[in-house]
Amino acid sequence: MDMRLFIAINFNEDTRARLVALRDELRFRSECGNFSLPENLHLTLAFLGECSARQMAGAKDSLDFLQFAPLSIMIERIGNFQGGLWWAGVKLTTQLLGLQRELSDALKKRGFALENRKFSPHITIGRNIITDVMPWSIEPFGETIGAISLMKSERVNGKLNYTKIHSKPADD
Repeated sequence: MDMRLFIAINFNEDTRARLVALRDELRFRSECGNFSLPENLHLTLAFLGECSARQMAGAKDSLDFLQFAPLSIMIERIGNFQGGLWWAGVKLTTQLLGLQRELSDALKKRGFALENRKFSPHITIGRNIITDVMPWSIEPFGETIGAISLMKSERVNGKLNYTKIHSKPADD
């Protein structure tokens, strides 16, 4: 049975709480929308889509192959894409871009066909949002990331659930 997979950075409780506060501010200022659950807030590094068990093993191998130092993630603004998708923007650092490129290269070597577009690091806080709010700057905050994870996405009783199925810690 195929699984919908992606590779992501998950956040600690403090960062997650601050993201939830921003999401709630947007919710308060919106007519309607589908707002991300606190446990689903993450930064996607690579979206893999529907994958077989063999492909899942290849994704795990790609993660295990990576070597990376702990990296600092800084969240600095709230913005949106056309179609009502709102996000918290992550500062694109050389270290973050390097990690994402190394991961993409490792996945491509194992046969994954990844989206061919510029990496735009963001954390989705809501979809189908109807609001008259304009994007805004925030007081930057963040954390040092010590791992990246292979995640499974599935709907259970109409609720989107993300489950960690493999993790790669940063090198010391």
